[in-house]
Amino acid sequence: MKPHLLLLTAALAALSTPALTQAPMSRPQPLAPVNDIPAARDIPFTGTMTLAIDATDLRRGIYRVRQTVPVQGNVAQAGGRMTMLYPEWLPGNHAPRGPIASIAGLTITANGQPIRWSRNRGYVYGFDFTVPAGTREVVLDYQHLSPTTPAQGRVTMTPDMLNLQWEKMSLYPAGIYVRNVPVAASVTYPVGWTAATSLDVDTVPSAAGAANVGAANTVRYKRVSYEELVDSPVFAGRHFRKWELTPHVNLNVVADRPEDLAATPAIIDAHRRLAVQAEKNFGSRHYDEYEFLVALTDQLGGIGLEHLKSSENSHPRGYFTDWAKGSAGRDLLPHEMTHSWDGKYRRPADLFTADYRQPTIGSLLWVYEGQTQFWGLVLSARSGIMPVKDVRDAIARVAAYQSIIPGRQWRPLQDTTFDPVLSARAPKPFTSYQRSEDYYNEGALIWLDADARLRELTRGRRGMDDFARRFFGVNPGDMGINTYTFEDVVATLNALAPYDWTTFLRTRLDGTGPAPLDGITRGGYRLAYTDTPSDWFTSREADAEVVDLTFNIGATLDKEGVVNSVLWEGPLFDQGVTVGTKILAVDGRRYSAADLRAAIAAAKTRRQPIRLMTQKGDLYRTVDLAYYDGMRYPTLERVGGGSSSLDRLLSAK
Repeated sequence: MKPHLLLLTAALAALSTPALTQAPMSRPQPLAPVNDIPAARDIPFTGTMTLAIDATDLRRGIYRVRQTVPVQGNVAQAGGRMTMLYPEWLPGNHAPRGPIASIAGLTITANGQPIRWSRNRGYVYGFDFTVPAGTREVVLDYQHLSPTTPAQGRVTMTPDMLNLQWEKMSLYPAGIYVRNVPVAASVTYPVGWTAATSLDVDTVPSAAGAANVGAANTVRYKRVSYEELVDSPVFAGRHFRKWELTPHVNLNVVADRPEDLAATPAIIDAHRRLAVQAEKNFGSRHYDEYEFLVALTDQLGGIGLEHLKSSENSHPRGYFTDWAKGSAGRDLLPHEMTHSWDGKYRRPADLFTADYRQPTIGSLLWVYEGQTQFWGLVLSARSGIMPVKDVRDAIARVAAYQSIIPGRQWRPLQDTTFDPVLSARAPKPFTSYQRSEDYYNEGALIWLDADARLRELTRGRRGMDDFARRFFGVNPGDMGINTYTFEDVVATLNALAPYDWTTFLRTRLDGTGPAPLDGITRGGYRLAYTDTPSDWFTSREADAEVVDLTFNIGATLDKEGVVNSVLWEGPLFDQGVTVGTKILAVDGRRYSAADLRAAIAAAKTRRQPIRLMTQKGDLYRTVDLAYYDGMRYPTLERVGGGSSSLDRLLSAK
C-alpha cells in the first residue's frame, strides 16, 4: 500500500471507533477465610481408636492401614459431621512437615456402607465426612507410601529394615486434646523380623524384650494416648541385636547386614557409660525404660529424632566396625538421649500444643536444642563415646565457624529459631550469610559460657550440672510434659548464682557481632589454628563426605570437587565461585583433594596464586586464587596450667 493511502485508512479507522471511557478499576473483596474445624478441648474421649498397620510390602514400601474411630456424643446418636486430621506440626520438627501427600487410597465406611469424604476447604490436613444416625464407629482404610528414593523424601522402608512413625500413617479426631484420645495399635511385620519400640506389648509371640516376630508376625501393643503413640516409633529389621545397658536403658540396633552388628565389648561399655552418666547428670529419669533405636544403614533415610522414652538414630554401616577410624557424628546418641529431659519432659511452653494443627513457636530452641547440643558433647566426653580431645576439637570448629560467618553481623541468634519454618533445612546458596539453625551450635557456646560463669561466680562449687538437676531433674518418675518459660530459665540460674542472667542471655540472643567465645576463654583455652587437621576433623570430613576448606579458601567440596558451600566474602566467593561450581584442575593438573590441599599449603611460601580450572553449567573459566595463609584447622589451645573448668566439665562423674 502506498504511504498516503495507509495514512487515509488509519484516519478513517479512528473516526469509526468510539472513544474508550476509563472504567473504574475492579476492587473485589476476598471471601472470609474458612475456619470451621473445632479447636481442641481438654475433654474425655469415649471409646478407643484402633490402628492396624500391615508393614510387609517391602518391595514397594507401602504401609497398609486400617483405623477404627468411635463416633462421639450427639453425632453418634443423631448423625452429623466428623473431621479427622493428619498431623501437620510434627513434634521435634519445629515446623509443619507432616507429609500429607503420602496418604493415598482413603476410604471411609460406617456399618459396612461407604461414606463420601471431602478435604476441608480451609485446612488441607483435614478430612470432613457425615455419618448417619446411630453410627458407633467409622472405619478408615488407606495407605501410607514411603518414599522409594531420597529424591522423594526420607525412605522409611527397605528390604531389610523399617522405621514406623505412627504420625505419618494415622489420623486423629478434631476437637480434642491428643493426650485424651486412647489408641490400641498393632503392626504386622515381615516374618522373621524383630521390632523394637518403647511401647509395651500386649500380645507378643516371644515374651522377652522386643517382639521376636517369628511366624506369628502381628504384634499388638498396649493402649496408650495418641500423644504417647506419636512419641513411640518403631524400628524393625531382619538383622537385629539388643544390648541391655542398664536396668532402665536398652540399645536396639538394626543393620543392613548381620556383620554390621559386630560391636566389641569396649564399644558397648561406652554406650553403657553414656546411660549411666546421663542419669547421673540429670539426677532422675522420666521413663520406666529408655530404648535407643539405632539403624546402621546406607539404605534407610538418615534420622536423629527425640522422644521421651526412646530416640530414633541412624549411622553408617561402619558405626561399630569402623569405630577406630574416628568419632565424628558419635555425639548423636548422647544428644538424642539428653532430649528425654531437655525438650520432651521439660518443654518450652510455646512448643507445647494440644494437637498437631496448632503451630508451635520455637523461641526457646536455644535451650531445647542448644543446651541439648551442649550436653550431647559433654556426655560424649564423659562416657568415652568420643575421646575428650575430639570433643574439644568439635567445640573448636563450632567456635571457629561462628567466628567467621558474616551472617551474624545482621541476623541475631534469636531469629534463627524461625529457620525450621522458614527454610525446612532446604539447601541455601550462602548459608554463612543467610544463617541456618545456629541455635544448635551457637546455643551450645552460650551454655558453655554459662557453665564457666557459674563456676566463676561460685568459686567452682556450681556449674551447669547443678542447673541440669534443678531444672530438668524435677519430679522423678513423671512421664508427662512439664512446660517452662524464659523467666523459669533465668530463675533457676539465679537460684544457683545471683547475677543479671536476663541481660547475659538476651545480649547473646538478640545482639549481632562477635561469637560468644567466653566459655572457651574462661574455661582455660583459646581458639587457635594449626596447619594439620586433628583426627576428629579428618573423621568429620569422612563422615560428611566433604573436603572442608572453610577456614582457608572458604568452601567445602564433595568428593568429585563440586562446591557445596561457599563462605560469604571468602577467597572463592571473591572470585565469583558459587555452590555447584566444579573444580576441574589445580595448577594445570586434574583435580584431586590432595593436590588442592597441597597447592594451598605451597602458596603460603611460593606467594603465587593458585590456578583453578572451574566449570559451572556450560561455562568454563580459569580462577587465579590469591590466597597465601596456608591450611588452617581450628583447635583449642590450653592457656595456663593445672585443671581448667572446661576440663572439669568434660570429666566423668
